Amino acid sequence: MNKTISILGTGWLGLPLGKKLLDQGYTVKGSTTTKENLKLLSEVGIVPFNIELNEHNIDGDILEFLKDTETLVMAFPPRLRKQPELNYASKIAHFMSVLKESDVKNLLYVSTTSVFEDEEADEDGFKVITEETEPNGISKKARKLIEGETLVKQAKEFNTTIVRFGGLIGGDRHPAISLSGKTDLKNPEAPVNLIHQEDAVNILNLIINKGVFGETFHAVNPIHQTRKNYYQFKAEAMDLVKPQFDEESVSKGKVIYSQKLNTLLGFEFNKEL
Repeated sequence: MNKTISILGTGWLGLPLGKKLLDQGYTVKGSTTTKENLKLLSEVGIVPFNIELNEHNIDGDILEFLKDTETLVMAFPPRLRKQPELNYASKIAHFMSVLKESDVKNLLYVSTTSVFEDEEADEDGFKVITEETEPNGISKKARKLIEGETLVKQAKEFNTTIVRFGGLIGGDRHPAISLSGKTDLKNPEAPVNLIHQEDAVNILNLIINKGVFGETFHAVNPIHQTRKNYYQFKAEAMDLVKPQFDEESVSKGKVIYSQKLNTLLGFEFNKEL
């Protein structure tokens, strides 16, 4: 078994995954777009690379990064909020063309549940989204993310697993902090679809260690409180000013089910939201 894992994007999710894999005896290569983080990666035992994907080229020694790697984790943020005009499909397509010349056989692609559209509830409640549901997001960002997923799945040279995470929380990263004190927030009755960082890392680790490739997983905690109840409760618990919601607005949302995590991985959520 090849014990080298490369993680493209060793940030908030990729770094703790890399540390976990190191503890299990893997050799881990990790990329960062920030030169200042190279020392941090090296200090924890990750072989560091300064790599940045662009629409038409790749900055950094991508071939050495991929060399002798059987499994690649693509965990870099798309940055579509900061770069709304980015041609994300070109960025992914160019990288995939390079990847096809590498030793990589297994691909683990980190995606998001925002590829699905928020919709108004009907008489049965908000729409339930499973791993069998086709992505239907219509925003510019959602369409770009769907294009990225499609390009990755179409590359038949790899055994590809896609993991669509809900909103990631953990440590000092929590929506209640950024929402604190805000007013007239929309979608008060929409359900939350969140996952703790520790659960997210454990899911990726399980997929790698069990070799479960060729699948699509949803990774969302099964607790789906309303946005209003959840964020007001968390703000109060964190001693923050509670956000206020527009009660007159019609809520749009969805309920993300994570059925395959248990059936294929035997995974159970451990962290409270």
